[in-house]
Amino acid sequence: MSNRKSILRPISFGWAGIMNTTFVLSMHRIRFVFSHNYPPSLGQSLSSFFALNIHSMQSQTNRRYRSSGVLRLNRILFDQSEIDNTSPEDGDEFIASVTLSKNDYRTIHVAKILGLQNGDTLRAGSVRSPRLEEANELSGLVTDHAIITWLPEGKIKKAKPTANGEPPGSLRISIPKSPKTLLWGDRTKSQMTEGDIDLLTTPPVSLLLALPRPLQLGRILPIVTQLGVDRIILTNAKKVPKDYFGSHIFRKPDVLRGLLVEGLAQSGDVRLPNVTVSHQWKKFMEDDLEQMFPHDDVVRVIAHPERREFGEDGSKIVINETRRMSDIEFPMDAVGKPRRILVAVGPEGGWEEPYELDKFIEMGFQQITLGPRVLRSDVAVIGLLSLAHEMCALKR
Repeated sequence: MSNRKSILRPISFGWAGIMNTTFVLSMHRIRFVFSHNYPPSLGQSLSSFFALNIHSMQSQTNRRYRSSGVLRLNRILFDQSEIDNTSPEDGDEFIASVTLSKNDYRTIHVAKILGLQNGDTLRAGSVRSPRLEEANELSGLVTDHAIITWLPEGKIKKAKPTANGEPPGSLRISIPKSPKTLLWGDRTKSQMTEGDIDLLTTPPVSLLLALPRPLQLGRILPIVTQLGVDRIILTNAKKVPKDYFGSHIFRKPDVLRGLLVEGLAQSGDVRLPNVTVSHQWKKFMEDDLEQMFPHDDVVRVIAHPERREFGEDGSKIVINETRRMSDIEFPMDAVGKPRRILVAVGPEGGWEEPYELDKFIEMGFQQITLGPRVLRSDVAVIGLLSLAHEMCALKR
């Protein structure tokens, strides 16, 4: 046993007093050793039987884990550069089509998770960049009536997913003409349902986030776009290590964009938020904050844990008494419309006290809390953005 590379120590247990079985988990196989209560031939047969079945279960588990890596998409999104034909022939019922390769994660999702056949419909849309120079008439389109067509490749002749759910080849998604497709330039309230208005209008919430660990940032960004924000400001702070800004997320723009699109696809939205990276927190607060988020139009909120101490008699003393999100002042803007909200979330160590907190208050931020618990950045972001959206909905 000492010569084997075991990932777990052997575990021995009795089974109704009949036999003792020892499971030895190694890197290559699972070996069963039966006591002398069973004849050697029977023990070998049982060992072979269990080994074969466990190998089969392992294969099925591996396939299942690979399939679970496919994103659960509620809208298939594509970039405007992926559109094949933007000038269909007269009389064509489609305005555009997109062809995705066999190995594309969206193709795998349609085959393995949705199990769609030729002629079936799905929800689709094209991602719209916040930069107007990168947009065209088809960026930001939304449809719930896109038509799919399978294009078999290689030895596969049938235009449908295989028996094990694999795509038979490439996937063509055809986008129908209006009114089944809503173009960005045609978005008027008369053409949209109430659900479309809530989903496709600019979110009234923005996020100022002290840069978290890169791994955590990779989890937070899809969550933020799922909940919906207009702007994301990733900034430095006293308790943010400088090397966080050297993350591959910032060195590779496609990685950052992919994380944002992942959240959009889950929520069904198509509009990317504006993302600003600020290496100097003080400079941003003094030079850029008012320009991006005018005090007359945007309610500024900072979240910080509530500090409590115990007196000599055991009574609780609140050090920095703060309000909840429902208690903030939320007046209308100059034209009588509800204001937007900017929510500032600090690093896991919290904003620096008293300097950073005092600076926020000086710049017109209202300090709120989620309670005395110190939350991780991703948990705080979810809670605060949800409350901010609820406040905007109540004031609408």
